[in-house]
Amino acid sequence: MLIVANYHYIREDFSAPYPSIFGLTPSKFKAQLEQLSRFGNFISQQDLLYHPKRAFEKNFFLITFDDGLKEQYELAKPMLEEMGIPYIFFINTSNFSDKKVSLVHKIHLLRSQVAPKELLQELEVNSLSEIEEKAAVKHYNYDSKENALLKYLLNFKLSLEQQKKFVDPLFAEVFEEEKVAEELYFTEEMLQELYKKGVLGSHSHRHLPLGLISSAEVEKEMRNTQDFFLERFGQKAVSLSYPYGSRDSCEGIQEIVQKAGFQLGFTMERAGNISLKEDSLLIARYDCNDLPGEKNNLFGNEDPFKLSALRQWHI
Repeated sequence: MLIVANYHYIREDFSAPYPSIFGLTPSKFKAQLEQLSRFGNFISQQDLLYHPKRAFEKNFFLITFDDGLKEQYELAKPMLEEMGIPYIFFINTSNFSDKKVSLVHKIHLLRSQVAPKELLQELEVNSLSEIEEKAAVKHYNYDSKENALLKYLLNFKLSLEQQKKFVDPLFAEVFEEEKVAEELYFTEEMLQELYKKGVLGSHSHRHLPLGLISSAEVEKEMRNTQDFFLERFGQKAVSLSYPYGSRDSCEGIQEIVQKAGFQLGFTMERAGNISLKEDSLLIARYDCNDLPGEKNNLFGNEDPFKLSALRQWHI
């Protein structure tokens, strides 16, 4: 079986006026890696490419990171390499081609400085339905209900233009975008090194919920992100991490994704993968907090390979 673990922020201090950025400290990250190593081996992106035609003969973990954050390179990468653990970093290519902060990170940072109640009042949109509220709380299960509703409204209910119209002016009042972009994301030298190591993948171009936008927009996203890889590195990316990772942001676009040249696609379906033979573009993945050693540990101290659900979204 293959169990994929996904990480975002790795930093020493997560304190903020309104905590909205959650992740692991380096010490907790290392402790979790040590705990996972008790249950299985670790596999690389290159090794994974050989598995779509057969089942996994052993139990493997794959370590992945979304968003191309500098702190991942500076704090997590040295630890992984010291422990001999392979990994994949997924980047939003617009951060580097446009030198801008992703809308999703603007929202994270803005929410860390402004109370969620104030932001909900500023939005002035109709309330979510009961079904949507339940979906929001389930998807953002590490957030308070207020924060979950706010994130769902921003990420799934508003169009890209509506989000930008709401977020950009507020963000500009609090932050200097160019400075934030320089501090937050990989440098050009980091990108080149990571690609040469074979550990770089795409998180799309602009971090949009791909399954919820038009086919033409998905094609544009895939074209733009692969053009970046071709221009910077001379080859297309082979792996894609779907932004947001929810079922509705992943499904129904695999033909476009495959046509763009991607061989591996990673969702946030909380499950294990017995084989990639039927579909290597809807690979299930756990948030790091779901796995042994973290706050929403679904498996206690037991072997996750014995208890994990099996992926279903590809069926």
